[in-house]
Amino acid sequence: MRFKAILLHVLVMTSLLAAPVAAQQEEIQLVGFGDSLMAGYQLDPNQSYPAQLEAALKAKGYNVTVANAGVSGDTTSAGLSRVDWSVPDGTDGVILELGANDALRGVPPEQTEKNLDAIISRLKERGIPVLLAGMMAPPNMGSQYSTRYNDIYPRLAEKHDLPLYPFFLDGVVAAAGTQLEDGMHPNARGVGIMVERSLPAVERFIGEIRNTAK
Repeated sequence: MRFKAILLHVLVMTSLLAAPVAAQQEEIQLVGFGDSLMAGYQLDPNQSYPAQLEAALKAKGYNVTVANAGVSGDTTSAGLSRVDWSVPDGTDGVILELGANDALRGVPPEQTEKNLDAIISRLKERGIPVLLAGMMAPPNMGSQYSTRYNDIYPRLAEKHDLPLYPFFLDGVVAAAGTQLEDGMHPNARGVGIMVERSLPAVERFIGEIRNTAK
């Protein structure tokens, strides 16, 4: 009888200790929502930012999927028109990367900010956390435009209390051997650098999602 009691105690303690571990291993479903920089323009699917990010996270022991909801050519206006159906129910978090095409087309920064604000608001209404990936205006747009544009992302992050990764293309812009022949889009190596640089921010984001879910 004593042996059975000890065995029962061991089994109960084992289940109690295993419960938090199992909870930590619940899959986190992220969505990368953006334009060609997210979609992986001219790259194999497994070379895109979401695919390489998922692989990097899994290599660090995270149980996570990163769906690719990037559409080449999308402006913030186009993103706003599809956000409701491009981000499925059950999504645990969104990495929002949009605005580069707005700058290339000279869209007024105020309109870009309005669209991003609406995208963030819709996701928040659905209870979906957002990691905002910032962009910077190309220098040929002039200093006045650049100042107005570059201030969009920090301002929105502060307004909505969002984590901000300041510049999605950090480490790639003007870096030799990291871009396609068009000189605008990252190649597979460039995407790898983007993943490496943004990984700490994404890990913190995942931590916030888990803490909120408790």
